[in-house]
Amino acid sequence: MSVSIFVLLGVEHIRTQTKEGFNSTVSGADLIVGARTGSLNLLLYSVFRIGSPTNNIDWETYQTIAKNSNVAWALPISLGDSHKGYRVMGTSTDYFKYFSYGNKRQLAFAEGKPFSDLFNVVLGSEVARKLRYSLGDKIVLAHGLGKTSFSLHDDRPFNVTGILATTGTPVDQTVHISLQGIEAIHIDWQQGVKIPGSNITTDQLDSRTLKPKTVTAFMLGLNSRMNTFRVQRDINNYQQEPLTAILPGVALSELWQMMQILENTLRLISGLILIASLLGLSAMMLASIREREHEIHLLRVIGAPPTYLFLLIEMEALLISLFSLVIALSGLSFSLLLSKDLLISSFGLQMDFTLFSGNHLLFILLVIGATIIAAALPSFFAYKNAKLSR
Repeated sequence: MSVSIFVLLGVEHIRTQTKEGFNSTVSGADLIVGARTGSLNLLLYSVFRIGSPTNNIDWETYQTIAKNSNVAWALPISLGDSHKGYRVMGTSTDYFKYFSYGNKRQLAFAEGKPFSDLFNVVLGSEVARKLRYSLGDKIVLAHGLGKTSFSLHDDRPFNVTGILATTGTPVDQTVHISLQGIEAIHIDWQQGVKIPGSNITTDQLDSRTLKPKTVTAFMLGLNSRMNTFRVQRDINNYQQEPLTAILPGVALSELWQMMQILENTLRLISGLILIASLLGLSAMMLASIREREHEIHLLRVIGAPPTYLFLLIEMEALLISLFSLVIALSGLSFSLLLSKDLLISSFGLQMDFTLFSGNHLLFILLVIGATIIAAALPSFFAYKNAKLSR
């Protein structure tokens, strides 16, 4: 019983926390804009760093939309490089000012400050922790994605100037540099290969005005949410190039609709485990009643009515169930506490240890109700034997 309840509540808790974690990954952006693609693909690569974009957006297009009178702020995103398996994201310093997660919580620095120079880098908390980086360290970025790469930008290392506080979002697994930094490391590259004989020095790059040519996507915060659908329609009908503007909340709802089959499958497996344990409980109590026929007869002799014996067996099953609930809840809390760091670093899951939310209370009541039903058969046998021994 304890194991089955542990699995049932554990699956439900992780499902709920995962959903809340996804929903809280980006909370301040009203629109996310990218090249023409599906809304889920745009959401996954721009927010969760999963997958790849279909195309990039011209820098002039980004500037035109960012200057719209309805736009309060715009955060450009440029993807494509990596560092030891972690995504590199080019952006502006406004990212650290306007990007928010959870209940509109702003990004905070555990150490250091935002990038201010061409070859400065700000690390997510997991990147710094896993790779053991600290302020002042030098890191080399790789061209393309993957943990192992032979196309390194080793001639232009970056200096760690900031480490962000843990957020429980993909920000923790991201390496942040400036858009100008992205341009600097690719200035003498063509079609993914470094141009032979190029000898542009870092000092020469510092003296140049590096202007981005394209960005992968960008987030928009609007002056008024009343204008959200109007701005979205204007962007989707943009004439200069095909664009897609999505509402993050709507796209997340579509994602969870697709995941609903998996959610229901996990719930079904947990329910079947619980049913198996309840059937085992019922069989165990039936066997114990046969062994306790003498006790039942003595209870009848001293005047116990059959209804009393029926309720006595039900109470015994309820006590077993309640004791199992205590063991399962204690074990689940302890397991979540022990695996807290692992869940954050490996899966990006920020777990809440409150196990008595609405869904959990409903499942606890369901377990108690199912126990009463499962114990009905052995209770009825005790009741029937009591009547026969009258």
